[in-house]
Amino acid sequence: MNLRPLPRALTLAAAIACSTAPALAARDEAIFNAASAVQPNVVDTLKEMVLIESGTRDPQGIARMADLLQRRLVALGAKVDRRPTTGGNGSDVLVGQWTGNGRRKILLIAHMDTVYAPGILQTQPLKQDGNRLYGPGIADDKGGIAVILHSIEILQKQGWKDFATLTVLFNGDEESGSTGSSRSIVDMASQHDVVLSFEPTAANIPGAGEGVLLSAAGTATAVIEVKGKASHAGAAPELGRNALLEASFQMLQTEKLAKDIPGAQLNWTQFTTGTIPNQIPEVARASADVRLTRKDAADKLRTALQQKVASGRHVPDTQSTVTLTVGRPPYERNDRTDALGRIAQEIYAEMGSQPLKLYPVTGGATDASFAQQPGNAAVLESMGLPGAGYHARDEYIELDSIPRRVYLACRMLMRLAQGQ
Repeated sequence: MNLRPLPRALTLAAAIACSTAPALAARDEAIFNAASAVQPNVVDTLKEMVLIESGTRDPQGIARMADLLQRRLVALGAKVDRRPTTGGNGSDVLVGQWTGNGRRKILLIAHMDTVYAPGILQTQPLKQDGNRLYGPGIADDKGGIAVILHSIEILQKQGWKDFATLTVLFNGDEESGSTGSSRSIVDMASQHDVVLSFEPTAANIPGAGEGVLLSAAGTATAVIEVKGKASHAGAAPELGRNALLEASFQMLQTEKLAKDIPGAQLNWTQFTTGTIPNQIPEVARASADVRLTRKDAADKLRTALQQKVASGRHVPDTQSTVTLTVGRPPYERNDRTDALGRIAQEIYAEMGSQPLKLYPVTGGATDASFAQQPGNAAVLESMGLPGAGYHARDEYIELDSIPRRVYLACRMLMRLAQGQ
């Protein structure tokens, strides 16, 4: 999950403001007991997956994960389709599907890849410390996969078939933009009524509270390219046109541009120029990380960047061009995400445990945005296991959350299949 947490104070305040206290309903004792009893099996599944290194740049590791999950889906009676992709890292999209006797079509999504490079287990091994189980990718997103597998197993043992179609989609390139799998996610979402995405709790703040996510930023990349003129830096610098200086000027005059565009955030993050120290650089290239929480923000930011860059230059006779390329669209909050969030809160209240928070937004990006693109499915994010350390050192999940999150997944599926 490409998460960029909001400031702690803002996240907690927004979560509290967005949370309500749903009425306490009767707990489903059979599901609750099964969710509690399955915790050791979930831990075993997590350990098995974490010991398969599956970094997003490691196609062999992702293929081993896909092999494992294909076996697990077949064992659960799914019709399994392994779909090759042509973009991104070339990893397969794994789809498992069951047919029931109900009317609702439900899609569950999670990703098999992590951000970690091969060999990460040598420095960040699988380990347990009290309530925390550590391992690369254990929360983001192998915890989500484990919740999906064991929730479906529990429901099958209960004889649950109230759905028309229950589909699971596991992709292997989420951490590198889902460039190969996004089409499959969009296509599958267009065939379903509801999509639940199983990323971990999005706030990424230890102790902040378990929750689900109502919206997330999309991603884009802005690039400024400058063409100048090379010359000898010592003997004839005046004959050159310094692309480095001009690119720096353009970055400075555009750095705060997004602040006036609702739903846009821009940060210049990379800069390349020059090849030798005694030459005025002829070309320079700067790129920015862009986050979008509104679908119209990309076009507005692109236009503003182009107008600002064209409005003036610091180094005469240089040429600057700017582009903005959208990766993931934003996952936007709407009435249907709110309705799903309220159902999730009601289910947590059934357990009489800590309340479930509704996190309004994160500056990150998730595949929920692709699932939302067709417009027909209601989409909810962060159904996976809570923890911390995502995309960092010592990633972990909280063991005592496993029964609660499995219960949540089971009961969400049961209620959604009933048309709620």
